[in-house]
Amino acid sequence: MSKFNVELLRPAWLDLDAIADFHLQEVGPGSAYNITNDILAALERLEHFPLSCPLVPYKELAGKGYRMLVCGKYVCIYNLHGNMVYVHHIVAAAINYPALFK
Repeated sequence: MSKFNVELLRPAWLDLDAIADFHLQEVGPGSAYNITNDILAALERLEHFPLSCPLVPYKELAGKGYRMLVCGKYVCIYNLHGNMVYVHHIVAAAINYPALFK
């Protein structure tokens, strides 16, 4: 089984930092730690199964190969290039994330 390399792009790291900060402020350090670890653990699964997640439900982004990994209340938006998985954004599932790509 081939292994893919997962790379979080700068916007995704900034998103993850904002999520952790929100949890830190609203719930506490344990929550910030747990949500960060949960998201990173979910992303690790993409190393072996990057095609296991569906295309995003927006035609324009889906046509460009963007997929979404659901992790609780958050979605990780990524695409593939060769053996690389590029994570572009990690956002609350309720957000209008297609607007992030304009």
